[in-house]
Amino acid sequence: MALETWLIYFLATLGLSLTPGPNSLLALTHGAIHGPVSTLRTIAGGAAGFACVIALSMFGIASVLTLAENLLLAMKILGGLYLVWLGIQVWRSPAPGQPGVTVDQVCGWNMARQGFLAALSNPKVILFFAAFLPQFIDPGRDLWLQFLVMMLTFVLVECLAELLIAGFANSVSNWLGRCGKGFNRVCGGLFVAIGAGLPLSS
Repeated sequence: MALETWLIYFLATLGLSLTPGPNSLLALTHGAIHGPVSTLRTIAGGAAGFACVIALSMFGIASVLTLAENLLLAMKILGGLYLVWLGIQVWRSPAPGQPGVTVDQVCGWNMARQGFLAALSNPKVILFFAAFLPQFIDPGRDLWLQFLVMMLTFVLVECLAELLIAGFANSVSNWLGRCGKGFNRVCGGLFVAIGAGLPLSS
């Protein structure tokens, strides 16, 4: 991949990463509740999920989803149900700065699992990457190397963006201590809204 092409891809990836979505919302919520260091688990899980999404796009799964409308609808429903469930968990979680968040809740694979599943919850992301990535492919160069570079670039940019979001949420922890329950309900409501709207999207 030529340097000029990579720079354009980097800027496009940066714009995509700063666009609100389930993973950035999850990083914001976990950053406020658990702090940016613990939220690294969530971010790492999301990074693994996005890597899988890009890999699926590379292997042509997007073409299958485009042709199999019933399969795509089923995946949308499952992804939507997961986001609704996640929204309920966020809604019911203890407010930042208040008792109730134990070490057991913060540690383990739970946060990483939530990040991973949030990245996989929208099958339309696979279709998006299938349309987005080929714009930057040079047929005269090693295709697998180009895909690897694009995957690593996107994952690293996404991780940095989510870490900044988590750090911002933690920096306003004093405000969240007063309004944290409302913050959780707003974030939880957004997850439910995204999940409920996912099966209805075209």
